[in-house]
Amino acid sequence: MKVTFLGTGTSQGVPVIACNCEVCQSTDKHDNRLRTSILIDLGDKTIVIDSGPDFRYQLLREKVKDLDAVLFTHEHKDHIAGLDDIRPFNYLLHKVIDVYATERVQTALKREFYYIFAETKYHGLPQINLHTVKNGEDFKIGKNTIVPFEVMHHLLPITGYRIRDFTYITDAKTISDVSFEKIKGTRVLVINALQKESHISHFTLNEAIDFAEKVGAEITYLTHISHNLGLHEDVEMNLPSNIRLAYDGLKIEL
Repeated sequence: MKVTFLGTGTSQGVPVIACNCEVCQSTDKHDNRLRTSILIDLGDKTIVIDSGPDFRYQLLREKVKDLDAVLFTHEHKDHIAGLDDIRPFNYLLHKVIDVYATERVQTALKREFYYIFAETKYHGLPQINLHTVKNGEDFKIGKNTIVPFEVMHHLLPITGYRIRDFTYITDAKTISDVSFEKIKGTRVLVINALQKESHISHFTLNEAIDFAEKVGAEITYLTHISHNLGLHEDVEMNLPSNIRLAYDGLKIEL
């Protein structure tokens, strides 16, 4: 199982000319974070979790040649806006892409990408098979069992995913005991850590560290990082040895 972090940032964390903060102006590639997305090569299947506005560039940067499925965590634009960019895989690989989302997220996809679901089809539309994710009900992609579970982004339910000994969570603020049971025992954990200051709907750095220590994974990677967290090099220096900041392009193997 091979994992590539396509993006580890937020809409607050994308470097722009107008922002003069030290992170946005940093020349360290680790501080150049695009919107959060992850690529997972399962051997028999290749999947991504979330497809934000930077999706096309992320796929080109990593020279992604195959894609079987897109899993969505929630419907916010920074996680779904790039869905249209699956078209080249439809065309070049002659395959329909499986898309997995809760009913609520499906409603948003049908609103944002109405032309994909319209009765009248035209040549070149993205071709997808839509599958309903129900938290608490495992499903299969190829030979692989996917375990979805619910976390809360303030009042908005978010879907986290566990695949084998790998668990991926983004946009979490609170996680129930029921969901924690799904996470417990994972070897590699990915969890969001927006900034150091308190936030209504995201884990802060300290909250993410506390949660990682509670899970006790062999290694935890922090993602969904805003520029408010600070420079990659400075933050890394003060993290526990088994907790690291993820960065765009990071590759790990389980």
